[in-house]
Amino acid sequence: MPVETDAAIRDILEDETIAVVGCSSTPGKAAHDVPSYLLGQGYEIVPVNPFADEVFGRETVDSLADVEDEIDVVCVFRPSEEVQGIVGDALERDDVDSIWTQLGIRDDEAVARAEANGRAVVQDRCMKVEHRRLIA
Repeated sequence: MPVETDAAIRDILEDETIAVVGCSSTPGKAAHDVPSYLLGQGYEIVPVNPFADEVFGRETVDSLADVEDEIDVVCVFRPSEEVQGIVGDALERDDVDSIWTQLGIRDDEAVARAEANGRAVVQDRCMKVEHRRLIA
């Protein structure tokens, strides 16, 4: 079952490095504005987007496998049908503690798989909204 308590969400929001899968270079899109907000709050943002060269002045990577730095949280801005593969990529890494799918993005089977592998999962919630509500 995905993380739903304020205490558990707050614990995830205390992590520092967030890989944003589907991070957008287009202002006005949630996949741009949410990570931009998080960057402004002091988080280390790693943009994952095979179709952009850079976002926020940071070089993008094509996939989670290409991220050289340690990742605490994988934040997903991709359609629900892609979550299973993204979770698989996250589970290949030993450093990912949590997976967070943004509003409207759900895959209960992927959540169960991630949790069975010891990862916390927040599903169908906006990281910016939760940060403002619990931390800011």
